[in-house]
Amino acid sequence: MPTGGAPPLLLVIGPTASGKSELALGLALRLRGHIVSADSMQVYRGLDIGTAKPSLASRAAVRHHLIDVADPGQDFSMGEFVRLAQQAIATIRAQEMLPVVVGGTGLYLRALLRGMFEAPRRDERLRKRLREIARRRGERFLHRMLERVDPDVAARIAPSDPQRTVRALEVYLLTRRPMSAYFREEGFGPELYRNVKLGINLAREELYRRIDERVDRFVQMGLFEETRGLLAAGVPASANAFKALGYREAVEMLSGRISSKEAVELIARNTRRFAKRQMTWFRREEGVAWLDGALPPTRLLEEAEGIARPALEALGYGPGAGR
Repeated sequence: MPTGGAPPLLLVIGPTASGKSELALGLALRLRGHIVSADSMQVYRGLDIGTAKPSLASRAAVRHHLIDVADPGQDFSMGEFVRLAQQAIATIRAQEMLPVVVGGTGLYLRALLRGMFEAPRRDERLRKRLREIARRRGERFLHRMLERVDPDVAARIAPSDPQRTVRALEVYLLTRRPMSAYFREEGFGPELYRNVKLGINLAREELYRRIDERVDRFVQMGLFEETRGLLAAGVPASANAFKALGYREAVEMLSGRISSKEAVELIARNTRRFAKRQMTWFRREEGVAWLDGALPPTRLLEEAEGIARPALEALGYGPGAGR
């Protein structure tokens, strides 16, 4: 269990398109850190454009962990994320450097900080039946099933995320207890790591403007072509990796069910909805120092460092860590 004088964690959180990756990179450079990605889709090899993976130059400047660790045809679970993130943090701390955890997958961050509850093992026969329901009736039908038995957890899961919907239904059907009850009664516990949390806040209008610009940029960079290449390489259209924002709409477009214009509109709309859910989740997080994401990048970095450095020094990391 991580305790004692090891370097604490610095967490940078915020919705998609808020600039958290750029801020985390700047902080890692100034504070002698390595970055640990807490993004449930950047783990997949080949999904580069739509997941906004850090550039090769960024990865050369600062070591990044938990990027490109899974094949796009496999399902990557929260448990696998926690295990790999703990290993990465231990490695970074052994070098007396700062683990900078950045990402927008709130449940992954919560599980890393507070542990995971003891849930029942997977039941492949039950999962197969639930996936068949989703195939025949649609992902939204499966999500409505979850809403009836566990509305609290359903509110945190996108209807287009069948992997997590199936898991939540699996827990309920095997135990007759909703997953939200486990969260309340058994997890999450006290925080396992000493940490400093920074959050990026943006007015909704500005955030949505950035999302629209980002979607247009991804399409111009070749999002649809990247998706076509993954399909041609044998990644099934049903793969969990293709549930990522941008890719599921691209698959729909490439299958002929929607036009390219409709795909772009859907990506932007679904990304805005996702960002709203992210902020709802992050605002419940305790101890976050919120930053104005509308500041110019240099000023934002200065303000973030002005908060993070003394807080980290108070926890035993530093002084003069970035000098």
